[in-house]
Amino acid sequence: MPLDQKPVSAQPSADSGPDLAPGGEPADEAPGTTPDGDAEAWSVRQSGPWTHRDLAANGARFHIAELGSGPLVLLVHGWPEYWWAWRHQLTALAEAGYRAVALDLRGVGGSDRTPRGYDPGNLALDITGVIRSLGERRAHLVGHAAGGTLAWVAAVMRPSVIQSLTVVSAAHPRDLRRALLTDRRQAAAFEHVLGFQRPWIPERRLVADDAALVGRYLDAWAGPNRLDEEAVHAYRQAIQIPSTAHCSIEPYRWLLRSMARPDGIQFARRMKKPITAPTLHVQGAADPVLLSHTALGGGEYVAAPYRWRLMPGVGHFPHEEAPEQFTAELLDWVGRHKE
Repeated sequence: MPLDQKPVSAQPSADSGPDLAPGGEPADEAPGTTPDGDAEAWSVRQSGPWTHRDLAANGARFHIAELGSGPLVLLVHGWPEYWWAWRHQLTALAEAGYRAVALDLRGVGGSDRTPRGYDPGNLALDITGVIRSLGERRAHLVGHAAGGTLAWVAAVMRPSVIQSLTVVSAAHPRDLRRALLTDRRQAAAFEHVLGFQRPWIPERRLVADDAALVGRYLDAWAGPNRLDEEAVHAYRQAIQIPSTAHCSIEPYRWLLRSMARPDGIQFARRMKKPITAPTLHVQGAADPVLLSHTALGGGEYVAAPYRWRLMPGVGHFPHEEAPEQFTAELLDWVGRHKE
């Protein structure tokens, strides 16, 4: 059975081992069971009008959900979500005449869980590699939160591949770095990221009690329009797929640990390069994770048309909390930059 279709792992005991095998390789954890002993059948490949398939890019295997035909719009999720976060946009984009593809990032959902490769440069190359593996030269790139950060990076590293950029709930990497170093409010809002820096403990906490902590994060980070129960259940299940808890927080470990290292400093310098793709920047005014004043100012790095959209009463998940409003903004933006 493929990894992404294995039953979720059971709640770990207090003396359970780490999520990785010796040497840093993702462990092949035992399948979980329900209290009556029957294996759970949940899978990330939810049925719908879309098609699921796997493709190779940048040395790994990636799962995508695809719907429609026309210009490519690639949708990249944030944490703790996976491709299903874009279910509303997949159908709307396809109906509007686009080839909509939602990607599972490396280490998440149905994609490979590799022992290394979670720095932003490599993850951005995953994204641009997927575009090429889909047989396209260019794409409209849409990213949320961590996926939005990678969208900024991809637009710098492979500008010829990005036709337009839509960034959701994600500050430009240089703005985020500055805020984490100088802004106490933003650092406090990233308290969960600080907690991810410890070894082993965060992974165990994330999957404990049927991933109850992930449910609390989702509830606390949304605005008045909470995520529906089906969505919360899906994300709690997805984080329990073996090795996902570890792999999905590795980028956050790199974020903080690299700040004083040569690779982190070099990355920050590289991100000074102007972005040449037309950029739509969407931010929820009630986002408690990425504060609005941290995100504001991304246009400083864009040498192309730039639009800032602040959505009142919306938290960290605009595409799920206000899908119709967000999708209207997205369709208008990509429609303006088809050529």
